[in-house]
Amino acid sequence: MPFEPINPPQFPTPIAPYSAGTKAGNTVYVSGVLALGEGGTVLHVGDAAAQTRHVLDVIKVTLEAAGATMADIAMNHIFLNDLGDYAAFNQVYAEYFPGNKPARYCIKAELVKPDCLVEIASVAHIG
Repeated sequence: MPFEPINPPQFPTPIAPYSAGTKAGNTVYVSGVLALGEGGTVLHVGDAAAQTRHVLDVIKVTLEAAGATMADIAMNHIFLNDLGDYAAFNQVYAEYFPGNKPARYCIKAELVKPDCLVEIASVAHIG
């Protein structure tokens, strides 16, 4: 099945060869999102809650560009640099998923930039 790349124009240039998301049929795949600004600058250094909010806002914009919403997310793949940030992460995460909760997993991982504390990749189904 062919897919359509999703690259909202307001996003900074990616730091690697990928699309922000792709849409295949009624499924939207959102690439792993980090709290990065233009040129790969890490945003909100040292603040896992602020990085989580930024990451989820980027996911929301990517989904909207594909015709989906946060409520369409069926699965989140979550990576934390430090599991000590788990509570701060969950506090913000819960704000974005007030109703039915998507499936997810959360693992500790070394992220692409040392100051990145949170990365999330999502899969959404429209309709």
